[in-house]
Amino acid sequence: MRKLYTKKLSKKDQLKDLEARKETVQFLLNYSKALRVVKCRGFTFDAILN
Repeated sequence: MRKLYTKKLSKKDQLKDLEARKETVQFLLNYSKALRVVKCRGFTFDAILN
């Protein structure tokens, strides 16, 4: 008889183990603060202000 080595987790159990590192959250916040989107005459320009 074959053994099953994997255990299927429910969606709730999968989401429970997800945790963002502090560095990741800080990077995303800094990126969103530096991103500027300018619309001019039907064109959209994205600029990173770093």
